[in-house]
Amino acid sequence: QSHLVESGGGLVQPGGSLRLSCVASGFTLNGYAVGWFRQAPGKEREEVSCIRSVGDSAVNVGRFTISRDNAKNTAWLQMNSLKPEDTATYYCAAAYFGCQAGYDYWGLGTQVTVSS
Repeated sequence: QSHLVESGGGLVQPGGSLRLSCVASGFTLNGYAVGWFRQAPGKEREEVSCIRSVGDSAVNVGRFTISRDNAKNTAWLQMNSLKPEDTATYYCAAAYFGCQAGYDYWGLGTQVTVSS
């Protein structure tokens, strides 16, 4: 059964950093774009960013950076200078037809809480 597994979430103080991992199981992540999303309580899910299957070694979006290593079947979301408003469940997803297409696989999410 193909799926994605996120890990690395937890409780962090404001200003801290976390690195989330997204591991593909049952399929090869190579060839898929990988998107990171988040959903805070009471809010709609929003896209953080996406890294293409080819051509992107890393994608930087402000305080966050997405990277990937196809040999490890893994993508990461590096989050720096975290703020309380970054508190959410973070999900990764894989899209065969690219960042603008529908996502084929989703993980169950990992909780990130930013609080002092």
